Amino acid sequence: MAHLRSRRRLALAVPVALSLTASLGFLPGAAAAAPLTTATSAAASPAAGVELAYVVNTKTDRHTIDSVKRAIARADGTVVVTYDKIGVIVVHSANPDFGKQLRAVRGVRSAGATRTAPLTAAGTTDEGAAQYLTKAQAAKVAARSTASGEEPLEADQWDLRAIGADKAAKINPGSRNVTVAVIDTGVDDTHPDLAPNFSAAQSANCVGGKADTSYGAWRPANADHYHGTHVAGEIAAARNGIGVAGVAPNVKVAGIKVADPVSELFYPESVVCAFVFAADHGVEVTNNSYYVDPWLYNCMDDPDQRAIVDAVNRAQLYAQHKGTLNLASAGNSNDDLDSHTLADDSSPDDSTAVPRTVDPHECFDVPTQLPGVVTVSATGVASTKSYYSSYGDGVIDIAAPGGDKFQIPDTPSKNGRILSTMPNNEYAFLQGTSMASPHAAGVAALLKSAHPSATPAKLQALLKAQADNPGCPADPYDGDGDGVVDATCVGGKRVNGFYGFGIINALRAVK
Repeated sequence: MAHLRSRRRLALAVPVALSLTASLGFLPGAAAAAPLTTATSAAASPAAGVELAYVVNTKTDRHTIDSVKRAIARADGTVVVTYDKIGVIVVHSANPDFGKQLRAVRGVRSAGATRTAPLTAAGTTDEGAAQYLTKAQAAKVAARSTASGEEPLEADQWDLRAIGADKAAKINPGSRNVTVAVIDTGVDDTHPDLAPNFSAAQSANCVGGKADTSYGAWRPANADHYHGTHVAGEIAAARNGIGVAGVAPNVKVAGIKVADPVSELFYPESVVCAFVFAADHGVEVTNNSYYVDPWLYNCMDDPDQRAIVDAVNRAQLYAQHKGTLNLASAGNSNDDLDSHTLADDSSPDDSTAVPRTVDPHECFDVPTQLPGVVTVSATGVASTKSYYSSYGDGVIDIAAPGGDKFQIPDTPSKNGRILSTMPNNEYAFLQGTSMASPHAAGVAALLKSAHPSATPAKLQALLKAQADNPGCPADPYDGDGDGVVDATCVGGKRVNGFYGFGIINALRAVK
C-alpha cells in the first residue's frame, strides 16, 4: 500500500469556474525531473500486446469529442466512458503507440497511460498497522464513557475533545442536507455507527472509471480494505449510543470506491469518475486521503504523467464549480514540501520503481496539489505536529488530529492514535494524515451546515478563519524524542509550514 506525500499546490491563477477545456494550458510547461529516468519514460512505450488504460483529454464540444472517438478507434482503442462536460475519455488499448498517436490528433490537449502494468481481471495515507480494540478494552472504555454520558467508546476519542467536537455536537451536530463523500477503498455502510447517516443514493463504485451504482457496490472488496470505513466514522459516526462519534454526527456520509480490488491502488480514471460522480450527485464535501497512483509525483515533461494531472484536475475543478469542497491529506513522509529536492523511490508503484529526485514545485502530487484543494497536516494530542506528517510553508492549509504514537493521551487505552469504525462492526486505532483530513472534512461539513449558501472558496476561507494556530514551536522540533531535530517550521503565528492557518476548531465553527 503506497503512502501519499503531498506537494506544493500548483501555483495557478485558476478561477473555479474556468473553461475546463483549457485547464492544461494553465499548468507549467516543464518539470525539474530531467533527464527522464527509465521509470519516468517507461509508460510511454508499453510492450506490444499489453493492454493499458489511458486518459484522453480534449476540447468539450461535441464535434471534437466525436472526432477524437473516431481517432481512438483507428488507433485500436476501446472507449470505456466519456465525460463530455470535462472532455475526458477513458480508453483501453493494447497498441504500444496509442498515446503517441492520440497526442497528434486535432483537438486532443493531452493523452497518456494511467498505469505502467497491464490491466488485470494503493495508495492511502495511514501510518502503520491498525490496532483493533478488543472486547476487554472496549468494556473498560465503555465503563468510563458511560459514566460521563458519552458514546460508549468516546473516552478514547481524545481527538474530539482536542477540537471541541464533543461540545459542538450539542450546539449543531450538522445538517441532514450536507453530505461528505469518502473517495477511498469503500465504506462498510452496514456498520451500526455508519448506517444511520449513510447515503446510498450518493455512493458508487468508480473502479475502472465508470460508476457502478448497484446496491452495495461501494463496499470494500474485503475487510482488509478498511481505510475508507475508518475515515467515514471519523467524519460522521452517529451519536446513537453504540460505539464512537464522528466530528459531524448528523451529516450524511457517502462512499465512492476507487481502490483496485486486488492491488488497492487508486488509478486516475477511477478518481476522475469519483469527482464527477460526487459533483453530479450533490455532494458538498469530499475527503481524499490518498495520492493518485502510480506516480507519487507527476512530472509535466512526461506525456503520461501530464495527462494524469490534466484529467484529474479537470474533474476536481468540475466538482468545485458544482459546489463541492475537496480536502486531501498532506502525507506521512515528514518531508518539507517547500524544498526543491525530494527523493521519490516508489514510482511507479504498479510495476518496478526507479528512484529519482524531483522538485516538488515542478512535479506534482495529485490531487493534493491541485488548485482549490485543501491540504491537511496532522497533529497529536499535544496539538503539535505528528512525527510523520509532511509540512511546508505555503503548502499546508490547515492541521487536524491525525494521531501520534509518541504523544500519549490520558485515556483508558492510552493510545495516541485515532479510534474509529472498521468493517464487520469492529473498531480500531489508526494514525496518519489520512486521519487528519476527515477531521477537517467533518468541520467543513459543520460550516456548510451553518452556512448553506457558502461556495467552496468561502468554505475554505471559513475553515481557515476558525482554526487555532499555535505558531512555530519555540524549541527545535524532535517529533520522536530521539534527540535529533526532525523538521524546521517556517512562518509566523498567523500562518506557517507546520499548521498552515491553524488547527481546526469544531466548536468555533458551529458558533
